[in-house]
Amino acid sequence: MISRRTLLGAGSLSILGSALLPALPAAAASAGPFTLAPLPDGAPVRTLFAPAEQRFAPYLKTLAPMVADMEAGGFFAGGWWRTPAAPYNARVQEHVFTLAWFHANARPWNPYAGDRVLLSALDAALGHYLSLQNDDGSFPEYAPNEHHMAATGFGLGYLSKTLRILRRADMLPERRRQLAVALAKAMTWFLDPNNRTVWQTRLTFANQTTSGLAGSALALRLDHDAALRRALRAAIERLATSGQSPAGFFYEERGMDMNYNFEVMLPEMADAYHQTHDRTLVDMAAKFTDWLGYNLLREPDGSGYIANVAPSARTSTRFYDEVRSDPDRTALNSLFVPLVPALGAFMTAREDLAAARSAWAADPAPVRVLAKQDTSPRILAHGLYGEAFPTRRRRAAAVAELPYLRSDDFAELRRDQGQDFLYVRKPRLYAGGYFGTRATSSTRTGLTFLWHPAAGTIVHSLNDNNYACWSTVLPGQKPDSNGPMTAEYFAGEPGGTPWTGGDAPATFGVRYRTPDGAITTDVIITADSLRRSVRSTAAATEQIPLVLLPTDTLTFTDGTKAAHGGSTNATADGLDVRRGDTLIRFRWGGARPATLAAGSPTYFRDARRRFHALRIPHAGTIDVTVSLG
Repeated sequence: MISRRTLLGAGSLSILGSALLPALPAAAASAGPFTLAPLPDGAPVRTLFAPAEQRFAPYLKTLAPMVADMEAGGFFAGGWWRTPAAPYNARVQEHVFTLAWFHANARPWNPYAGDRVLLSALDAALGHYLSLQNDDGSFPEYAPNEHHMAATGFGLGYLSKTLRILRRADMLPERRRQLAVALAKAMTWFLDPNNRTVWQTRLTFANQTTSGLAGSALALRLDHDAALRRALRAAIERLATSGQSPAGFFYEERGMDMNYNFEVMLPEMADAYHQTHDRTLVDMAAKFTDWLGYNLLREPDGSGYIANVAPSARTSTRFYDEVRSDPDRTALNSLFVPLVPALGAFMTAREDLAAARSAWAADPAPVRVLAKQDTSPRILAHGLYGEAFPTRRRRAAAVAELPYLRSDDFAELRRDQGQDFLYVRKPRLYAGGYFGTRATSSTRTGLTFLWHPAAGTIVHSLNDNNYACWSTVLPGQKPDSNGPMTAEYFAGEPGGTPWTGGDAPATFGVRYRTPDGAITTDVIITADSLRRSVRSTAAATEQIPLVLLPTDTLTFTDGTKAAHGGSTNATADGLDVRRGDTLIRFRWGGARPATLAAGSPTYFRDARRRFHALRIPHAGTIDVTVSLG
């Protein structure tokens, strides 16, 4: 909670005296209609920031250029946030929250607290923002007069947070009245169960729906309305039944999406829970945490998690670093950790975050100005509610309970909307697959990852990429994984006894094929190996997306040495990858021309892990066995 004492308006600035605030130079940042003086040389000073407020530093550095680009009528011109950067796009105006925060919050490092020009810019920006609201309460995003869910949902969040600031600082009384009216209209539209733009039988973009619930929750704390509060409670129940898959993920375009699920949806749920304490949201968070436990692959060297991204329907987030310092889009998720301790496995440990913030404060480099479009106000808005990051000890306990670390022998199949999500753990490996229909054209079917308990991720399919998916590739770089594939599961070799769930058999089989039957793949998983047997009606190429470290030793069976980051050709019947004490053997049954070539995708902040494609052409038949030592 932000105290009344820290939210000082223009009339209170004199109480602080000039000693706390750095003096602004007389020179102007620009000659625009709203001209903030630039920061003094050397500002902001890193050591002046409280650890949890370090995220504000780059926004402070960006504030004057952003305001300088504003038009006199209050439109945030200049393309700083969201596209299209057009006057009708309500989402562009979400930085009203940013302006309000900097005007109202006096800090030793904030020379703009109480600034009259900033207040005038805020007043104009709010005027333009509110002028975009349709008569039914909705806001547009991509066209004038559009009734858009995201613009209205996220707008409810930023406008309610801005109203709270204005009231506590006693600023802009007329705008406060207008905001209260606008919020009530927006909630009436958004919470209506008959509004099919927001409420489908199965939500299309669950993160956008949730944003409106979080904003409504705060708005109703500011201005109680019994009918709207009942509507909010019912909406949260609808969210649980129509926004979350029985598999555990949240719906994004008929499927899962790691980025939107973990970085947008879950934080918005945490925001809503902070306002409502509705246990339905806790139950949803617990169910999603269970899903994460199968789909985030922990690297044994402590680098972080590699995401099972091939099934992601919208974005291509490949990894999460072990320590994610500010700005961290997942930070607000920590509010769920005391209630869902298992979630702590995927959050930064409290001590590690403190160390990262100490290092930031000691860094002599100037604070950077944010690039245009990289100015999400969510980073600041999610810093309002405090933190509940796990300690290292509690985090380690949660990590130890990850399904594939707690057990070395299981098979898990989750289904929804014609999509199959397969996870098979054996003593020397953990493999994943995605079969059936596809959520969107971005997803890639087939086997999606192969992980070793000591070596970490060895094979990793990307989405929206035909060169980095585990596939049989037909001429023209047409992988079978860029399309739906029907799968069958077996207790033993493919074609034998069907597996319909329950305990994992000693040998687990999968058979999957393209809709036209042109390619059929049999997979056999044992305690220490995975074999792919491919039968194609045409010549094709076996494509295996490897994740390799510069310290790996890479040797083709003909003796050819391959270099990390390069491209190597060999005629051989296999490739050996040695990582520490672990030897991973790829064998394809006979000498064939093969290529190992690095691509551009890398993993983690240090970028040491890099994607390499192993490609083996064949006449239409190939058996590839991966043996894990």
